[in-house]
Amino acid sequence: MTLSFPYDAVARSRVLVVGDVMLDRYWFGEVDRISPEAPVPVVRVARREDRLGGAANVARNIAALGGQVTLVGVVGDDEAADRIDRLATEAGVQADLVRDAGHPTTLKMRVLGRQQQLLRVDFEQHPATAALDGVDAAVARHLAGHDVLVLSDYAKGALDRVAALIALARAAGVPALVDPKGDDYARYRGATLVTPNRAEMQQAVGRWQTEAELDERAQRLRADLQLEALLVTRSEQGMTLFTGTGREHVDAQAHEVFDVSGAGDTVLATLAVMRAVGLPWAEAMGWANRAGGIVVGKLGTSIVTAAELAGEPT
Repeated sequence: MTLSFPYDAVARSRVLVVGDVMLDRYWFGEVDRISPEAPVPVVRVARREDRLGGAANVARNIAALGGQVTLVGVVGDDEAADRIDRLATEAGVQADLVRDAGHPTTLKMRVLGRQQQLLRVDFEQHPATAALDGVDAAVARHLAGHDVLVLSDYAKGALDRVAALIALARAAGVPALVDPKGDDYARYRGATLVTPNRAEMQQAVGRWQTEAELDERAQRLRADLQLEALLVTRSEQGMTLFTGTGREHVDAQAHEVFDVSGAGDTVLATLAVMRAVGLPWAEAMGWANRAGGIVVGKLGTSIVTAAELAGEPT
């Protein structure tokens, strides 16, 4: 990366993140025997850690880069929601979360032994109509005060009305960046940028055999959805950006891949911040690619700081 990190501009950037908020809970322990009750390892828990996940991890990454960020989503009225509130405050994220007493906070609990994941237990439920009304109202309150809208879709229900949120952003002249889920991309029509990973892109357009075939399908999808840009993140193959002027590609920068959990969140957060400060898509992609290469070398849902992205010594 030859450009210097735009610290001052990033500090003025304002990003609104809306989507599926969740808590990532990790139980770390040691495994030295098999249970006599069943052929499973016994984990003696030595340490517990909670981290912001999903849309909350996107917001956390934006704050870590130095940007101003507001987070909107749905949580329950439970201990996990309280924990998310505290973690968001500690991370410098302004959280405006809709609490739904009938909706358990989405929680992913992972049990690890010797740094290897042994089990994951998920708690989740689609939000009620009233909670989605609350999301709509929160977005309407905050949108005008932000430079970019990020829509982080994990298919947990907070973005069931994503088309209406994109329309609201278009009317306000605020770019909308979407991390998609599933194969119904019509619901993202009119967004500014959509960022599928390789598997998600294959879900949407089918498998491709050549780069030319990918180009043709990607540009057709971009045109059909009326997108300004489409960014396909391709793991070890890097990232490919499609716009009305053609394609740009950057190779992956990861030196060691330890854990890909949350890497898409970091990429999306970096794109949003760099777009908020006015960088063109190709430059924003370069920074996002660098951030993705750093974060996959960390365990679990993690962040990349401005200093790391700038290449400063730690």
